[in-house]
Formats: sequence, structure tokens, C-alpha cells
Amino acid sequence: MTANQRIANYPAKLREYTNFAVRGIKKVCDECGPRLPATPAELKSQQMMQKDLESCCEETRIEPFKTAPRAFMGWIRLVAVLGFAAVVLYYFNFAWISLILLLVGLISAVLQFLLYQEFLDPIFRKKTSHNLIAVQKPTSEIKRRLILCGHADSVYEWNFFRLAGKLNFPPLGAIMIASTLAVVLFGMVISIIGTVQGQSNFVLSIIFFALSPFLIACWFFENRRRPVLGANDNLTGCYVPMAVARMLHETGNRLENTELIIMCSGSEESGLRGAKDFAKKNLEAFKDVETLFVGVDTMTDYDHMAIMISDRTNTVKHDTAAAAMMKQAAKNAGYHIPYRTVFFGASDAAASSALGMRSITFAAMDPGPPAYYHTCSDTPDALQPKTMEACLSILTETAFQFDATGMEPFAGETVKAEKGNARRLDT
Repeated sequence: MTANQRIANYPAKLREYTNFAVRGIKKVCDECGPRLPATPAELKSQQMMQKDLESCCEETRIEPFKTAPRAFMGWIRLVAVLGFAAVVLYYFNFAWISLILLLVGLISAVLQFLLYQEFLDPIFRKKTSHNLIAVQKPTSEIKRRLILCGHADSVYEWNFFRLAGKLNFPPLGAIMIASTLAVVLFGMVISIIGTVQGQSNFVLSIIFFALSPFLIACWFFENRRRPVLGANDNLTGCYVPMAVARMLHETGNRLENTELIIMCSGSEESGLRGAKDFAKKNLEAFKDVETLFVGVDTMTDYDHMAIMISDRTNTVKHDTAAAAMMKQAAKNAGYHIPYRTVFFGASDAAASSALGMRSITFAAMDPGPPAYYHTCSDTPDALQPKTMEACLSILTETAFQFDATGMEPFAGETVKAEKGNARRLDT
């Protein structure tokens, strides 16, 4: 049976629990403010969410883990320093040293930012971050496990993304990052030429100097005086799953054979560190029953609701059977939800998939990106209850579908990125 058949007065219940999520997000923003990774504000928000989950879950706990919150974005300023030093050294005929510096910068960018590895973490100060985990038991024997995970932390404002919003040119931030890496690659090529020839080329050194503002701009990529509230990215990803758990419990419709875990991770914005710690600690233990990790990220842009079949800048593939199962659940809820890929950035599910846990990402964010993405426009005023309600319905159906069939009936289905937006099936 679908959720509409199981839960009495279902449309009204969806509105009720969407309002619960909206109120909770506003309260966290008001009382905690921005929640940078591994800060007291991040923990306070998780403690507030824990209280909201205690009435509908048998177990709630907050697990600490160590991380270096400044390391993930540390590659940007490292590239700025090494890159500008390489420009100067190349001009003064030290092409081989310039090459080494640029190579270190490029390796840092690839490993730290594109692959989310902990390459720079050892040289940054460690702090304690936390994961909130709430467990709702099924009515009968546990045969499956479903984890719905959003992240509690927010981020410093990204200056070029804020500027992109003001100029109404969303790709600006991505263009700045791509241009900077292109300058680094150009510098490496001319440094190799200079090293082979034994002398730097004067004309190329002038061009390198002319491109150096892109490297200098890296230093100002983040505004460390302006942390953002992160109401949409990603308190919506915490509170919509929380609304699922509360609705199932309070309407007397708990899952029959599926243990439901609601997770609000820490330090996602500093390289998925919370989800990575959780997956490492539980990977073996969770092999006892069929387990699915669903990363829930930014429930805001209705037309862009999507099932992400690859993640971490397309370097991690998610579980295809899970994707097909969730697509069917969305149909049960009355929605066509396309498959998409995360071509820039990553979600918590990328960390669990990379470690071998069956995972999928569900998101509703314009890949443009939107004006609120990592800017101070990400406030409760930007919330879209219509989208949150649709996502609540889809996640609830996902829980019922997984409980009824698991993922195996969907194994072997064709799963590939699709064109077109999300839509209601009855319109």
C-alpha cells in the first residue's frame, strides 16, 4: 500500500509535518545561528534536533569524532600562495621550482577537493565534531535498515557565489575555480618547457603574470567573516527526514521490518567527514541485514528534485538498484523524479558509497547553482514548503517501498542521467 492508503488524511498530515520541519529550521537558525563544522553551534543544533527525535525513536545518541575543519577548503589558499610564488620564481628563471610548487598545489586540489581525501588534514588543527543518530525500531523482526541522512553544519560564504547572485550569472563561481586550475596547468606546462630549455621564456612569463590575479583571487574565495545560516543547505535535509520518522510514529504507521535511522551529520561542509566517520564505524556491523544510506540534501527547488546516481564530481557511482527503487517510490507518491549526476561537489552519500555501503542521494537544488547556495541568502526566508512537502512524501514512500520489497527486485534496471525536470504525474 502507498502512504496515501496507509495514513489517514494523508494530505493534511503532509502539511502538518512539513510545518513541523519549517518551524524546526527557523528555531535552529534563530537559536544557533550559523553552524560551522566542529563548532559549539553545530553541536547545539544537533542537541536541539535530538530532543525533537526523542519522542519518536527508541534510541538517540550524539557521537563525537575528530576532524580538521579548515583542511578541506585549505587547498584554495595553498594554491594561492604556491601559485603566486611559482609566477615570481618562473620570471626569475627558477622554472623547476615553479613546477614543483604548482604540482603540489594541483595535487592538493585534486585529492582534497575533487576526491575529498584527507591529504591536507594532518597539517591542520584537529577539533571535535559530532553525528546525531536516532533509531526507530520496526514493529516486527529487523530485516532491513534505512538511513536518511542530512547534515547539520553550514559554511563560510563563498564570495564569488554571492557575486554570481548579484550579477544573475550562476556559473561565475564554478568558472572562477575552473579558471584558477587552468592557470595552474598553464604554469606547469610552461615550467616544464623552461626546465627542459634551461631558461624561462620571457613572453610566457609575462602571460603568466597577467593570469596571476586568478591565483590571488583564491585567497578571497571564502569570506571568513560571514558564515551562512544554511537553512536550505542543509537543515531541510535534516528536518524533512525527521518529519518522516515523527509522522510514521505519531500516525501509528511504523515500518514493519525496517530499522529507520535518522542521521544529522557533522562537518559535511568540510569534506563529508561526519558521514565518512559513520560509514567507517558501521560498515561491517550493517552487513547483518540489507542496508541503504540515503543522503538527503537541500529540499528547496521543486523543478530540480532528482535522484543522484553519481556523486563527488562524478567520481563515485551510487547503487543502481537503490536509484530504481527510489524512482518507483516517487511514482507511488505521484511524482516523476529524474536521475541526475553531481557534477560539482558532493553529498554525504558519496562518503558511504565510496566505502562500500549501498547508497543514493536525493536532492532538490538547482545545479545552476541557486543564489542561496553557500551565501548569506540561505535563510529561512528562502525555504519552499511546497518542495519540502513533496520531498517528505517521496521519502515516506521510499521508506514504505524499501520495507516492502528492499532493493533486489530493482537490480538490473537501466539507470542513466535524464533530461527534463521533476513533475507531478497527474499534471
